[in-house]
Amino acid sequence: MISRWARRWTEGVFNLCARPLHRLGISPNMLTVAGLVTTLGAAALLAFGYQRPGGAVIIPASLFDALDGALARLGDQKSSYGAFLDSTLDRWAEIALYLGLLCWYIQRGAKLEIVLIYLTIAGSLMVSYTRARAEGVGIECRVGLFTRAERILTLIAGLLLQLMPWALGILALFTNITAVQRLWHVRQATKK
Repeated sequence: MISRWARRWTEGVFNLCARPLHRLGISPNMLTVAGLVTTLGAAALLAFGYQRPGGAVIIPASLFDALDGALARLGDQKSSYGAFLDSTLDRWAEIALYLGLLCWYIQRGAKLEIVLIYLTIAGSLMVSYTRARAEGVGIECRVGLFTRAERILTLIAGLLLQLMPWALGILALFTNITAVQRLWHVRQATKK
């Protein structure tokens, strides 16, 4: 939803930012790995309860993730393995962030937040899985309310504004709704 609009709006900006990286010989896969490493730093901050700094660190990590695709297109370095690596490391990065939060909330005995994190991780993985499985059977599946961009923006807002129970509630609900939307989309596509 937001991701389609944001992609159109920011494509030129990311292409412009990718040019100097291309001239420096930085590969898209290097940016993908840098994004994961930066996200792991954010996850560590979250595990110790530093929510605002953790949220701030997620921002450049997300920029690395956006720039790797622009760099791949600019340098004509698009590859099946690069796309696979990007998707895989994105999943690990997202899981790491929720693990960091989970560690913090376990220490505090915050049962509601723990359950919401579990539901959010499950929903997030199902959003990715339904897309991958649909594309595996030849159906494009980018539909849904909460793709990765919406999830990351909600998480960053929750962390920076100190509204994590609300953010987790939104994420737990809408990630799972998105997975159901994708199930319905594939059902409709296979009927034709």
